[in-house]
Amino acid sequence: MGKTITLSRATGVSSLPAPVRRVMSIGLKNVVVPLLGIVLFLGAWSLAARNIDTSLGQFPGPATVAQQFVSLYDEHRAEREKAEAFYERQEQRNAERVAQDPSYEPKIRDYTGKETFFDQVRTSLITVMCGFLLAALVAIPFGIAIGLSETLYTAVNPVIQVLKPISPLAWLPLVTMVVSALYVSEDPLVPKSFLNSMITVTLCCLWPMLINTAVGVASISQDLVNVSRVLSLPPLTHVRRIVLPAAVPAIFTGMRLSIGIAWMVLIAAEMLAQNPGLGKFVWDEFQNGSSESLGRILTAAIVIGFIGFLLDRGMLTLQRFVSWDRNSATR
Repeated sequence: MGKTITLSRATGVSSLPAPVRRVMSIGLKNVVVPLLGIVLFLGAWSLAARNIDTSLGQFPGPATVAQQFVSLYDEHRAEREKAEAFYERQEQRNAERVAQDPSYEPKIRDYTGKETFFDQVRTSLITVMCGFLLAALVAIPFGIAIGLSETLYTAVNPVIQVLKPISPLAWLPLVTMVVSALYVSEDPLVPKSFLNSMITVTLCCLWPMLINTAVGVASISQDLVNVSRVLSLPPLTHVRRIVLPAAVPAIFTGMRLSIGIAWMVLIAAEMLAQNPGLGKFVWDEFQNGSSESLGRILTAAIVIGFIGFLLDRGMLTLQRFVSWDRNSATR
């Protein structure tokens, strides 16, 4: 009996070398378990979709969403082919005109076809990154300043606490009116709709970065501060050598929170103001009310979620790259 038990253990997983067991454990945790979760989710989604009927037809399941994604990609390719053909015809006409009249100055006109789903994705990504970077340029330096000065923190904290909870839906009309009043140009560098969305995103994702930066700076170990004093470091050197390395985990926590807020705010702003982007795409499909609209809306929702996940992972990867504390960026 004892020999049988010993043999079964020897031929089991426990008999494998430790590195192999470690690889198997990591694979089970990071690959098998997530895949199992995805399969269970898709199964539950498919089952629920069969039992939900809406005014636009049956609620789309995973297969319908996959079909709509392929359809949207085909539409994008077809539109790009139309644009290429348009520019080729334009170039050919200009070449013929120049051959007939060398003094003729060719005119290049932009293609004004319909924006595709992937064009809207690109527009939203550009807008959210511009708004986020603008917020970071303001929030991080100001957060460092109020983290270093208790007096400044006491002065601005009431203002921050009042402005922080304001909804993007409240900011958007104000931003739109201010931009319309101040941004007056016959040949604008960027469209007003882009500025409206970008500034709204900036105002809403400013606060997590600002607060986390201030808290991170204020929480620096007193030993590090004493070292800086002993070395008589100039203020800017103190910030660069002592403050920033110690506050990086807190700063990136605020940045990760902000990028998620920025993405959610942007979609809502585009939907409300009908500015170009994924939010407008969702609203247009809702107003369209065709048999394919529900599938396209759900496809856009999944793409929005996936892009939000990638933005968060990208920020986490950047944190691991610049932070001295690798354990601070594990999830």
